[in-house]
Amino acid sequence: MKARDVLFRNGIKAYVERAQHREDAGCGYGVFVPSRTDEAQAILERAGIRVLGRAERVGAL
Repeated sequence: MKARDVLFRNGIKAYVERAQHREDAGCGYGVFVPSRTDEAQAILERAGIRVLGRAERVGAL
């Protein structure tokens, strides 16, 4: 939720959604960013929010 709010404040659309189960993952939720992903990651890192991984969506919007 914090990551989504930081991105929205910076003009980037972001949505919290249930993440696919991964053995090395924690809470089971992630943030979907449909565009400007490199910029979004940089914004989150500057805000002190760790990006644990990224995945491309097949057939994304």
